This record gives sequence, structure tokens and C-alpha cells, in this order.
Amino acid sequence: MSAPATAPQPPVQLSLPRPVPQQKFRTPKKNIPQTPQERNRVLLAARAYVEREKPVPPLPQGELEKHADALVSHLGIDHIYRDYVGVLINNELWRESLASVPYERRLLLIPKCLRVESKCPAPFDEFGLLCKQCGLCSIQDLQLEAERLGYAVLVAEGSAIVMSLIQTGKIEAIVGVSCLSVLERAFPYMEAAAVPGVAVPLLQDDCIDTTVDLDWVWEYIHLTSDDRTRRLDLGALREEVDFWFTPLALDSAMGVAMGETEKIAREWLQRAGKRWRPFLTVAVYQALQNEPGKAVPESLKKVAIAVECFHKASLIHDDIEDGDLSRYGEPTLHAEHGVAVALNVGDLLIGEGYRLLAESAHGAEERVRMLQIAAQGQRELCRGQGSELAWARAPRPLTSVEVMEIFERKTAPAFGVALEIGAIAAGVDAHDEVAEVLKNYSRSMGIAYQIRDDLEDYAGGETVGAPDDVAGLRPSVVLSSGWERAQGESKSILESCWRRENVNPETVREACANSGALERSQDLLERYKEEAIRSLGELENPSLKGLLRRVIGKIFNDTEIKGWCKEFENKQLQSTEAPSL
Repeated sequence: MSAPATAPQPPVQLSLPRPVPQQKFRTPKKNIPQTPQERNRVLLAARAYVEREKPVPPLPQGELEKHADALVSHLGIDHIYRDYVGVLINNELWRESLASVPYERRLLLIPKCLRVESKCPAPFDEFGLLCKQCGLCSIQDLQLEAERLGYAVLVAEGSAIVMSLIQTGKIEAIVGVSCLSVLERAFPYMEAAAVPGVAVPLLQDDCIDTTVDLDWVWEYIHLTSDDRTRRLDLGALREEVDFWFTPLALDSAMGVAMGETEKIAREWLQRAGKRWRPFLTVAVYQALQNEPGKAVPESLKKVAIAVECFHKASLIHDDIEDGDLSRYGEPTLHAEHGVAVALNVGDLLIGEGYRLLAESAHGAEERVRMLQIAAQGQRELCRGQGSELAWARAPRPLTSVEVMEIFERKTAPAFGVALEIGAIAAGVDAHDEVAEVLKNYSRSMGIAYQIRDDLEDYAGGETVGAPDDVAGLRPSVVLSSGWERAQGESKSILESCWRRENVNPETVREACANSGALERSQDLLERYKEEAIRSLGELENPSLKGLLRRVIGKIFNDTEIKGWCKEFENKQLQSTEAPSL
């Protein structure tokens, strides 16, 4: 009797998330740190400074300036960053107070310059803009989410209105989206009323059609004392996960390596890498604990290492299939040891992953579910890679949707496996709402992650030692966006690239840049990041919701605060002294 036929798999139905309104990507001004790493350094320094010095809010403006000056001096950074540093210090002073105030006692203050001025149908009254929910800008999203939580929302910059609301006694905390000039005018009122307030600067320096880092705003408006993870140090947690991949730690978790194949596999596990996937496993587990800061159990370490085993195995096989000779700035495994050895090591790591899951100290039902999740993820990854390999046999231009269908299968499953296994280890039931949210979240985040890698590749390869998809003539969302938009000679160049003909990589990069592909891809990146945030909307667990929102910032960490409005810039030029906060 012949084996029953396998049921055909339905095609992936992928649609683009709705555009992020009015995204602009401009050159940063010089009065803020220019890179995400520098800004993160200043944020951590401000947090440590407040913890060490313990200033008591509300601080008078002059005293806040002195603290900002002290931190600027300590960091050895330019004095022009003082205002930015002062905002961070003030936010940290009020963070815990804000978290303790119920949502219904808070005010979200949004500037009307977030609207698309030339198209906005909303009228004004004495209190500000009356949003018509047209979807053209981010005001609608922020207002709806804040009001759903219980906030009062005001779309206006008038400090007198803010003061009148404070005087009613109904407002006990403020989250303000604004430029520094407006913050400066509102500061005395908030100081006088001792109202906790945090500020999120606008992304552009214009007073028309501006934007804001929505993730930053979402983090603040959802901040609550019910979130037990808000003090969880994600940087320290990631460092701990990195330590698990040192030689002695791996031997402790996996047993001493026996034979040459196992030794090569362990060495590959120890090699450089961001290790986001095991980090996500541990982060989700911690968020679902009653004591998130408690030491990670040994059983979870094995589970997290298993997740990385699957990922590192996929990289070995990808490098062979793509013909890449370098990864992490070193020779790929097959370039160093030959294809046969590399294939065998990759297969061993997959087996090690399943072994670690099966031998973990979790219950039998949990172990079975972990193995099922891992197997489904492995299957989906191979289907995605298979789609790319099939394209390579008959190369043709792919649309952005087609490329992201590949991303959804190749990249997103690894994030989904990491997140879902962490939730299972924490005791989440298979039918719990968390499981469905994690699927949607990982899908959007995985696609965004791959788009970010594509952008770095086309910008010149910021990921040190990563394979070059441009030179390798492999599908990317930048290439698809370029081909969809290009005309004339650029269209011909990109057409040749898609057909894997011999094209100079720099010529391809130039054709993509000329077509606007980088801007289009950046827009898609922001869309999928925002979709990942939106997927958390129905999540009831405040600790998990807060952590997953912070994880997006941790992984991407690419928000650029692009300056302040022209009003404040003119004020700076007219002043002979450093501007006040």
C-alpha cells in the first residue's frame, strides 16, 4: 500500500502593514548624541547618576541644569548635549512616580505638529486639536491607545491649559511629547505642582509634519507598577546569556565534548554572534515569573542553549547553500573544515538542540510541546530556505511581498521558537492568549530584523563579518523595492542583478539609492516594528507586555532623535549663553 499523500500546504498570505504616518529620515543635529550606542550610553549614565546622587524631585530649573552639567562633565561629552542630558535626568527622577499613578489620573500631551498640516481635516477648539481619526498621522494611534487605558489626552502645546488641568486635581502625572522650547515653558508649572512628568522629544526640528518615536511613547504611557520587569536590567541579562556560551559553561550544561565533531560544534557555538534568540527565551521566562530578577534555573539555561544550537546549525547550512566564505569576520565552517564536516556539525547541533530540550527538567507535557515548537520552526525555516533555493535555480525579480514571504519563513520562525519555548518553560498553556500574541509578535519582529540587516548590507555592511547579500546576488527587500521603483538604466541594472548576472555590487547599491529603495525599505522596517508593538495590544500581562516592548528597542536600538524645532534653534542662535532646560 502506498503512503498517503501529504496534504498540500496553503500559500503564505502576506500583506504589508499599514504605513507609519509621515516617517522622515533626516540628518541628526549636533545637539544630541549621533548614534544609538552613544544615546544609550548617555541614558544608562543618567539612570546610574540618579541612582547614585538620589536627587529629590521636583528639581528647580537651575538645580537640574547643575546636575546636567555634572553628568556632561563626567561623561566628557560636548556641552551642547546638556539639554538632552537634562531631559533624561528629569525623566529618570519621575519614572517610578509615574509608574505608581493610575492611568486614569494621567495626561498625555501631544503636539499638534504631529498632524499632516496640508491634509488634516481636524478642527481646533479652545483645548486644542479635535482629531478626526483619519489615520494620516500618529496622533490617532496615540490618542486611542492612551484613552483605552484611561488617560486624558490633549493635542495642544498650551502650558496654560496644562496648568488648569493640574489645578483641578484630576491629573497627577504627565507624559509629554514635545520639543524643548515647549518643555521649557511647561517646566515651571510642573515644578510648582510637583507633578511627575516625562518627556519624549520630537524626531524632527520642524514645527510642521513632525514625527515621534512611537515605541518610546508607548513605553511611557504603558509604564505601570504592575509591570514587575520594568527594573529588569536587560543588558545584564544579555551578558549572563553570553556567559553561558563560554567553554566551561557549555561543558557544564551539555557535558564534556567527546571527539572532534563535538569539539568543532562547541567552538562554533562559542563564536561571536548577537545571541538574541536565547536572550528572548530567558527574557520571556523571566517576565512571567513572580520574581523576574530571580536567578535563572539551570533547566532554562539548557533550553536557551538548545535554541542557539538550532540557530547556529541553520547558519552553517545557509553558508554552504549560499556559498559564503566569511561569517563573524572569520572563515565559515565549511571554508575552514570542508563541506562534509560542516554539514555533519550542523546536523549534530540540531540533534543537540533536541537532546537538550528532551533532557530538560521540565514536565513531560512541557518537553513535548517544546519539541513540537522546535520541529515546526525547523520545518518552516527549511521551507523558507527552499523557496530561496528554488528562486536561485530560476532567478527572476521578486516583489517586496514575495521577499518578505521568504523572510517570514526563514527569519521569523527562529524568533517564534525562542519566545514560545520561553513561555512554555514558564508554564504558559498552549491555548493561552500569550501563545497567539507571541506568534504575531515574532512574525513582525523577524521580518523587521531581516529588513534591518538588508539596510545595513546596502549601506556598506555595518554588521561586521556578515555575508554580503549584495555581492552574493541574493533576494533582499532593498533590491525588490529598488526594482519596483527604478526606471531607465537603474531598472536594467537591478533586473540583471535579480537574474544573477555579473553586476558590480557598488553599481547595484547606487541604482537602489537612486530609486529611493533605501527610504522605502526604512519605511517598511518602521511598519513592521510598529506592527510588532501593536500585536501586544491585547496582551493582559503587564510584565510581559512591558518587556516585549522594551525588547524591540533593545534589538533595534536605532531611533534617532533628529533635533528640536526651529523656534528653539533660533533661540539658541540668539543667546550668547548655553540654553536653559
